[in-house]
Amino acid sequence: MTGIDHAAQTARLRAEVPVRVSDCLDVCDQANVIVVQPSAVGRAAAGRPVWLGLVNDTDATEDIIAWVRADGPGVTPLPDILDLYAFTPPRRTVTSRGGRAVGLRPWNARDLMSRSLT
Repeated sequence: MTGIDHAAQTARLRAEVPVRVSDCLDVCDQANVIVVQPSAVGRAAAGRPVWLGLVNDTDATEDIIAWVRADGPGVTPLPDILDLYAFTPPRRTVTSRGGRAVGLRPWNARDLMSRSLT
């Protein structure tokens, strides 16, 4: 997305919470995308990753930081303001070595990166 200071947004996130950057999560129509992974405590409480899209302003970034610092998915309910950004990721097509689609599967935690700068 143009007009967004990606470096400043990433730096702000990194100053407060662990961040991994990905080139692409296959949801360019939702850029900027931030996937919030549950903490160990959140995973123990059955927390699942939460996908947030169109995170293109500093207020949203600050709301995400506050939620993650409060232990995020599985521990602290998603704040109403962040519910406006939440979306369900598309199912991925799994292909064979020959390039032929052999099925669909949902994204899972091993596939996710915490931040996409598309």
